Amino acid sequence: MSADVVRRIGPAGLLVALVSAASFGVSGPFAKALMEIGWTPGSTALARIGGSAIVLALPTILLMRGRWHVLRRRPGTVIAYGLFGVAGTQVFYFNALAHLPVGVALLLEYTSPLMVVLYLWARHRRVPGWLTLIGGVLTMIGLVVVLDLVGSLAFSVVGVLLALGAAVCNSVYFVLAADTSNELSPMAMTGLGMGVATVAVSGAIAVGLMPSGVAIAEATVAGIVVPWWIPVLGMVGISTVVAYVTGVFSARRLGSQVASFVAITEVVFAALVAWWWAGERLTSTQGVGAVLIMIGIIVVKLDDARAAIPRSVRERGAVDVGTGVGPPL
Repeated sequence: MSADVVRRIGPAGLLVALVSAASFGVSGPFAKALMEIGWTPGSTALARIGGSAIVLALPTILLMRGRWHVLRRRPGTVIAYGLFGVAGTQVFYFNALAHLPVGVALLLEYTSPLMVVLYLWARHRRVPGWLTLIGGVLTMIGLVVVLDLVGSLAFSVVGVLLALGAAVCNSVYFVLAADTSNELSPMAMTGLGMGVATVAVSGAIAVGLMPSGVAIAEATVAGIVVPWWIPVLGMVGISTVVAYVTGVFSARRLGSQVASFVAITEVVFAALVAWWWAGERLTSTQGVGAVLIMIGIIVVKLDDARAAIPRSVRERGAVDVGTGVGPPL
């Protein structure tokens, strides 16, 4: 492998992507704490998205000063990002949970990296390399093992369709987030998208697609009894604002394909949080699954970095500085 491939795999993009996945991974315990005291999935989603829209409103306005013309040129990107990438993913996923076990729903949702690969193949004629295919298989096997789905026969046509709808929306998120031609900063893109998503989720609740209901009571997070607004703040600040902003940033550095595969580590982080906060121990088998996921991601990233280098350069086995292959990640 050439030195340039190693250079392009640098840690910056991957590190930020892992921060995003870890931030998404703690959303489950926060949301579960609220649902255990009587919050419905619809109200939980609205609090998460609407609260994030409020938090990001001022920074977004400041970042957009003198740049509103950028939004006017590409309003469809922001609308699609908020409608599908943010609201759609959560609406479909929360409704899928009413018909499927959490593990099965997660597995179906995280087929989104494969959808991204197929989209890039169909739209940009980007034929996936053998390393990407091998990495994808390893990652999917690891995901099944971590979620402990071996032998699970739970099946619901409606649930499967809803979970696949979440996967489609999730793949749209990665494709739009990775668009380097988008002149909006990651924070502005997230803030505007959250505004669109808030309207969309409010509409879903209004028409009865998602039931609403909240409870003002004490909740339990990591074994500690806290006011209800503590998990709300954690869900908004960590698992939404930080998660989505870093997600857009890392997707632009890594590309939609690699970023979508790295995002699968959210499942690993969620399992670690469950072990740390709730004492739910990881089995040795799940540990093997986590290793398979990481190996699969590394293999996909290697293929992506290798594909970014012109064939003539790869055949020489070295890359001169200034060949135009792009900055290191």
